[in-house]
Amino acid sequence: MGDAAGDGVPGDGEGPVREMVVEDFTIDATTVTNTDWAAFVDATGHRTEAEEFGVSAVVRCFHTGSAADVVGVPPQAPWWLGVRGASWRQPEGRGSDLSGRWDHPVTHVSWNDAVAYCRWSGRRLPTEAEWEYASRGGLVQQRYPWGDVLLADGGGWRCNIWQGDFPDVNTGDDGWLTTAPVRSYKPNGYGLWQTVGNVWEWCSDTFTLPGVETEGRGRPSVVAEPTRVMRGGSFLCHDSYCNRYRNSARTGNTPDSSTANTGFRTVAG
Repeated sequence: MGDAAGDGVPGDGEGPVREMVVEDFTIDATTVTNTDWAAFVDATGHRTEAEEFGVSAVVRCFHTGSAADVVGVPPQAPWWLGVRGASWRQPEGRGSDLSGRWDHPVTHVSWNDAVAYCRWSGRRLPTEAEWEYASRGGLVQQRYPWGDVLLADGGGWRCNIWQGDFPDVNTGDDGWLTTAPVRSYKPNGYGLWQTVGNVWEWCSDTFTLPGVETEGRGRPSVVAEPTRVMRGGSFLCHDSYCNRYRNSARTGNTPDSSTANTGFRTVAG
């Protein structure tokens, strides 16, 4: 587990490379889709935190609503907008919907929302170690689920990330501007689709730095409690600022946060 190629950002805590042991588990072949989420909502009446708060994060160049819907722009990431009305039902804000996207990953779901889905389905979120083991698909210390080289022979894309001039122009050379259907491209050696690119995936762990011990407990120290881990990168990743579309890449967000590029898959065992 960890970054063997030196690609990671030190503050992300991808290293050191270390051996981990995981027990047997099953994992979804894909991220949870809009169809899956709709079944959960129909069965339980669950309202996402984005719906309760009335706002969620949308990528600036894809926002479909009016300027009046924008409630904030983070200065450190001005390509994001806080948008009223954005939710899993309206991924780009008012005026957008799920037409043609029922087989895309559900987005605008928080960690808390994902945990609620897991309780309903009798499953759980993966640990980081489980997620990385599964994403590697049987390969050892390779950057991507398919190997060490990003593009296929002939230059073809193997995952859904940003092409063009980030953050204003996505050419969609990989076939998609935002999310792609969950069974796009090819699965890895374990039969998992799109563990890197498309959407970030929530994990169960608190975001920590490996190898840093707390007082006598033999556990990593908490960097930003209660920040939770996200894995795999998303359609928004571009090598000019974020090369986190790799097996070992990681980041975190607060458990009530929701964005247009975050989803999840579940495990059992």
